[in-house]
Amino acid sequence: MSLGLADDQRFALMKFRRSVQDILQPHHDDHFLLRWLRARKWDPTAAEKMLRDSLEWRKHWDADNLSNWEIPEVAKTYLPYGLSGFDKDGAPVIIVPFAGLDMYGILHIITQKEFVKVMIKLLDAYLNLAREQAKKHGQIANQVTVVFDMEGFCLKQYLWKPAGELIITFIQMYEANYPEILKMAFLINAPKVFAFAFSIIKKFMDDYTLSKIQIYKSDPEKWKPAILKLIPEDQLPAHYGGALTDPDGNPKYTSKICQGGKIPKDLYTKNMEKSNEDYTTVVVQKGGKLEFDISTPEVGSVLSWEFRSEGHDIKFGILKKDATNGTKTEVIPIRRVASHQSDEIGLLTCETPSTYSVVFDNTYSMLRNKKVHYSVRVLPPARKAIIQ
Repeated sequence: MSLGLADDQRFALMKFRRSVQDILQPHHDDHFLLRWLRARKWDPTAAEKMLRDSLEWRKHWDADNLSNWEIPEVAKTYLPYGLSGFDKDGAPVIIVPFAGLDMYGILHIITQKEFVKVMIKLLDAYLNLAREQAKKHGQIANQVTVVFDMEGFCLKQYLWKPAGELIITFIQMYEANYPEILKMAFLINAPKVFAFAFSIIKKFMDDYTLSKIQIYKSDPEKWKPAILKLIPEDQLPAHYGGALTDPDGNPKYTSKICQGGKIPKDLYTKNMEKSNEDYTTVVVQKGGKLEFDISTPEVGSVLSWEFRSEGHDIKFGILKKDATNGTKTEVIPIRRVASHQSDEIGLLTCETPSTYSVVFDNTYSMLRNKKVHYSVRVLPPARKAIIQ
């Protein structure tokens, strides 16, 4: 088996294999070991630590026995993804209609831990498929190709802490435990606001992963040819320039590619893992209001907020202070919000460095105090993502 390695790389592989001999499994061949070595820039000691940490992580999650674990029904029904076929080299092709991912809804039905287990099970299943493909087509098929359709992407739900934190957890989990398995990721139909989201998440990705990501705006003239260079038409849904359709002619190939969607609120349960520990809790007195200032020091800073109230609604709004005379202007009008029914989440891009006043107003209620749990943050300006 020729690996095409330089002498120093071959020596690093020999040293790495010797150092991890006690933990290797039958399918851990040289190609498997090389993924960890490359991820640690050919440092056998660092690669050993990465692999041992990952195998401990797999034990913690009982990852090797998840084949016996049933994916929760909500994930089967509402998680947007599917295998459409194989690329020109035989690698599995996964389609993810990302805008159909209702993180808020899913996390009101299953726990964050269950969601992590779902992702481990899916990643392992695709890796096992890629390994089988490699037996037929060679190592070039031992990776995955992914098309993320970002059409309709909404940043708002990812400003909700449990959702945003879980996405970061998934990326960190992927980087630490699935090195160099990505052959190519096409992120298509990316709206402007996605540049902000990507500027945050790319901080958690290594250079290899970033080099495998191509981002395109809503311009099929650009992304379709790029995708078709790698994926044959008969392995790709017609919606993305391929030939696959459902029996009824649906070009999104929904019989194989789950589109996700909004989860009905009547399915929600009370098993949210997130307590109020991430929030500031206040009681806004009957007939009173809470008002506090927050500064945005940089042009393009993003002011984000999320809050919920217990039992009853409350008025909420944001005012902008004039730096010259101190007068305040409503930028988010003060209005009654049904935050007792679902978390209120929002964001405001700040065109200039300014001071804003966040207002929780209970002056209309003379009978009830209102308990509010809130988190208000200033996020740094988006740095431009490379979007073609």
